[in-house]
Amino acid sequence: MSDAVYTDVNRRHDFVLVFEVIDGNPNGDPDAGNLPRLDPETMQGLVTDVCLKRKVRDYVDATRGDQAAYKIYVQNKGTALNQLHQRAYLDLGIKPTGTKQKRSEVDQTRAWMCRNFYDIRTFGAVMTTEVNCGQVRGPVQLTFARSVDPIVPLDLAITRVAITREQDAELVESEKGGLEGGKVTEMGRKALVPYGLYVGYGFVNPHFAAQTGFSSEDLALFWEALRGMWDLDRSASRGRLALRGLYVFTHENKLGKAPAHKLFDLIHVRRRDPKAPPRRFQDYEITLPRPEDLPDGVTLTVLEG
Repeated sequence: MSDAVYTDVNRRHDFVLVFEVIDGNPNGDPDAGNLPRLDPETMQGLVTDVCLKRKVRDYVDATRGDQAAYKIYVQNKGTALNQLHQRAYLDLGIKPTGTKQKRSEVDQTRAWMCRNFYDIRTFGAVMTTEVNCGQVRGPVQLTFARSVDPIVPLDLAITRVAITREQDAELVESEKGGLEGGKVTEMGRKALVPYGLYVGYGFVNPHFAAQTGFSSEDLALFWEALRGMWDLDRSASRGRLALRGLYVFTHENKLGKAPAHKLFDLIHVRRRDPKAPPRRFQDYEITLPRPEDLPDGVTLTVLEG
């Protein structure tokens, strides 16, 4: 167990996450043909909190998935959520009765789910389905990440030297004699962002941590996941994703010593040459506050950057 202030769940934490994408699609929009998500008014790129949480979940599953207390509730393996709820009832010896479930029984199953699933006690979950395990409000919350500058997504045509259907490869006799047809390639599309530097924000609430059983070990694992998840989530479509900064503001108590937005305003990310299109991290400059610029009772820990 670490005794560092940034892993103390009895304190409030506000953090800033800075990451880049090079020649990739960090978060496609299914409503726009999987093009990178955009703010249509500013043309800044967006990455959803759900996308970032998925990376955290996958990292925890890959590194701690064999441990009982670190199972993942929201999986991408086709497991039905009601099946997971059923495990809680079975283990506690309670019969599920749906909408007629007693409040005390729901409270017991909710606590069981928090003990056994890392992402529930971290991010929370709505489990008021057919097999009711209640609702959990998690101590760790993330915002959408937004690119510092506008991005220009590219939608590129690609070809594949293989076909999908057998009949596409069949040769047919033409009107002039001889054979024709026989498709040998297929066309596709690939979307990417040439370069984007994204900034997201997050919060750790000690009051909700006490309710879900979120521990200092859990918080240390969360910081570990934010630093290591990028290398476990590689794919051809995502290009080069990399963490470039992780900055944690820690308050000396549970309520906090300053508003989060004022702390976030102390970190400045600027393009060095506003006239040149950015294509690498070195095109930007990140300025951090000096210790004397921080409000009383707030410390800044640089975990990456």
